[in-house]
Amino acid sequence: MVVAASVVVAAGVVAGALSAVDDRRSSDEARTPEVSASPRFAPLPAVPSASPSVSGSASPAPSSTKSAAPAPSSPRTETKKQKAAGAVTGRLYRHPDSQVLDWIRAHDGDPRHAVIASRIAERPAAVWFADYSPDTLTARVAAVTSGGAVQGRVPVVVPYAIPGRDCGGHSQGGAPDLDAYDDWIDRFAAGLGSGEVIVVLEPDSVAQTECLSAGDRADRFASLARAGRVLKAANPRARVYFDAGHSGWNAPGRQAAWLRQAGAASPESSDGIFSNVSNFHTTADEVAYDRRVLDALGGPASLGAVIDTSRNGNGAPADGEWCDPSGRKLGRTPTLGTGEARIDAYLWVKLPGESDGCKGRPGTFTASYAYELASP
Repeated sequence: MVVAASVVVAAGVVAGALSAVDDRRSSDEARTPEVSASPRFAPLPAVPSASPSVSGSASPAPSSTKSAAPAPSSPRTETKKQKAAGAVTGRLYRHPDSQVLDWIRAHDGDPRHAVIASRIAERPAAVWFADYSPDTLTARVAAVTSGGAVQGRVPVVVPYAIPGRDCGGHSQGGAPDLDAYDDWIDRFAAGLGSGEVIVVLEPDSVAQTECLSAGDRADRFASLARAGRVLKAANPRARVYFDAGHSGWNAPGRQAAWLRQAGAASPESSDGIFSNVSNFHTTADEVAYDRRVLDALGGPASLGAVIDTSRNGNGAPADGEWCDPSGRKLGRTPTLGTGEARIDAYLWVKLPGESDGCKGRPGTFTASYAYELASP
């Protein structure tokens, strides 16, 4: 079995300084500046592993106070039945606060500047919310969604705070328990606004559940199903996608069975699935895999899939390496027009150049890695 290892650093905007072309970690990485007064959150994504050895070090999942029954609807957010949103069209939103943009602004004279600017910094990418800070969450989400609305473009946001995430690995953390997570999702949903938005709901939360007991897994799936309902009730134009892992991980039937338990087959909770987040499998492999998962999942024909194409230009390494593997390249440009049946979008969920922890500190933008990915 292939297991995921997510690397996320919960941080604000990260900036850096680089005086010359230098592959040393200290000069390539961005540094953290003083905190800005505006609500900002740089995309800091998960990194699914292709190595089966990770499972051996997974720590026990946290206990939950919930029962295995489906979570009750929140009266303040789920009182109305919502119709499934139509397919998102138009152009994706590039949020102006990200680590790569900070690096570009600070390093105009760097020889790598033009390549990184044109091939990475100018592309739209997802914005991650990976820290458990409920008091500021709504404002931070609204800063992204309102920015997209002003430009008439579609933002991509990633809630990443499920308890027991990453099975206690590099990105352990999140909400203290599922009751707190449900409240966190309510606050997240309150920032979604009324415009089109894509929600990539909790990477690894379904595909990586081997570390959970049967009861804890059922509790997690009930919370995810509730999260989908809350998000879509708060904004009927939101498109919510559930975790399908990737084509090198779980078999389609097994993944679909878990997804069904998590509410991914219900149009009240879900618009479909996502795959390949922070991984490297080819777009063709992911298209085929996602269609097989959707077929096994059932549900309405409107359910589709979105694929992370940020680093899959050369496919996955033959040795299964997941941590900043050499020889990888950028994948297809993010778009809402794939031309493929049931494939709703190609997205850059993982921002290229943000390290998995081998070519730079985990979650930080590393110019040498970005340049390697972006070079023709």
